[in-house]
Amino acid sequence: MDKQSEQISKSKKSVPLSGYVVLALALVIFSGVLANAHGWLSAFDFDTLCGKFGTMKDAGKANFAGMGGAGAKDGFLFAFGLLPSVMLAMGLIEVVEHFGGLNAAQKILSPILRPLLGIPGITGIALVSSLQSTDAGAGMTRVLYDNGEINEKEKMIFSAFQFTAGGTITNYLSSGSALFAFLTVPMSTPLVVLFIMKIFGANVMRLYVNKLCKKELGA
Repeated sequence: MDKQSEQISKSKKSVPLSGYVVLALALVIFSGVLANAHGWLSAFDFDTLCGKFGTMKDAGKANFAGMGGAGAKDGFLFAFGLLPSVMLAMGLIEVVEHFGGLNAAQKILSPILRPLLGIPGITGIALVSSLQSTDAGAGMTRVLYDNGEINEKEKMIFSAFQFTAGGTITNYLSSGSALFAFLTVPMSTPLVVLFIMKIFGANVMRLYVNKLCKKELGA
């Protein structure tokens, strides 16, 4: 029995080559580096895969939710609009996990993420995804937590990282582009500051749970 357990443990730790290939592919898909690609390369971008809803009447004024909505019904349609990206993200993470991509991420990224944020490397794909889509990052984090890959403390720290400037790259390059003309520093500078503050926020939460939540989290 002990020998079988040892074999199972060994098989879990070994990462096949396919794991690294799938990990690299997942990082490309969720990072958004091919967001402006054309042709078949665009199929490797998460936002392109998510697609978009059609519009009603005037495309400049109304989308699938219509115009003038309010209250719970309008909120429901907003939440309904999040479902495709969350479902796609959770489906992709299952495929990545099947081919050993998460184990590869854990092996490669743990030496970086553990000292930097106090979270395991297996969160690497969710972290990269959260920079492009808050919904996808949140969905993946829940999968990792439900599967026991991260504990409550790590979930709180990782959530704090994602909460600060969620969807950083997407929002910066879309909403923030209106301010680019007024910048007196290189365009990359505010983005670097955002990343630094995300790491700072996560470490504030890390300090909080380490100092004040030991009893509640069983640490």
